[in-house]
Amino acid sequence: MTLDTPALERDVAIEPAAPGRWRLARPVLGVLLPLGVALAWEFVVWSGWSNGRLVPPPSKIFATIAELAASGELSRHIAATLSRVGAGFALGVVAGTLLGAVSGYWTLARRLLDPTVQALRAIPSIAWVPLFILWLGIFETSKVALIAVGVFFPVYLGVMGAILSVDRKIVEVGRTFRLSGPAMIRRILLPAVLPAYVVSLRVGLGLGWMFVVAAEFMGASEGLGYLLIDGQQLGKPAQILAAITIFAILGKTTDWLIELVSAPLLRWQDAFSPGEEA
Repeated sequence: MTLDTPALERDVAIEPAAPGRWRLARPVLGVLLPLGVALAWEFVVWSGWSNGRLVPPPSKIFATIAELAASGELSRHIAATLSRVGAGFALGVVAGTLLGAVSGYWTLARRLLDPTVQALRAIPSIAWVPLFILWLGIFETSKVALIAVGVFFPVYLGVMGAILSVDRKIVEVGRTFRLSGPAMIRRILLPAVLPAYVVSLRVGLGLGWMFVVAAEFMGASEGLGYLLIDGQQLGKPAQILAAITIFAILGKTTDWLIELVSAPLLRWQDAFSPGEEA
């Protein structure tokens, strides 16, 4: 037995090294699919199987992006869209977090607020556009408000649902130790709600990027949504796909930033990780 114990310890020490190597390979694996599709379509156009008029090859799309960047238009459009998404995301997160927490923690508030919020959630995003234009005009306020509406609902549902799904036994333990209301929230409810809250932030951010396109259709003179409309009106499919590509890159980058910032707060989780041996 004394001879076998060091061997077992060596095996245990070696096990965590494999996931670390896979962690470095994950970003590469995520790029393989879009890169493969892009190369395949480039080959199809290059070989003459398609003229690439309606769906330009990646080389033409990246040439369009480079041309927009060289002229300075690209940075201006990206800055306008990022500022709108950032402002709308902040407003939607604050409102969704506050109302979701109140509805989840207070039964009376949930019975008063939740039916109305659920009814409003069923309204299509485009239906808000004429109303916001009428109320707020066609300038930045209406665009930010529309994005905030898109962010609000998933954050509200995520926070309220996470609070309602907290294990009752954990709360009873807190009451057994006579934790006060603020202490119960800080030590019991907040850690239990945080994983679902991060997911709701990511979903809300994704909807924010979707809603910004509808927002920039409301008379915008700059922004990636404006590039889409301009490409459609002038018959420039390469410009349309260039704007869509930038949307995808920015959306993934901001989602990754939320994941990166929230990772230290979720280190306490002992969650199942698929692919790892028990």
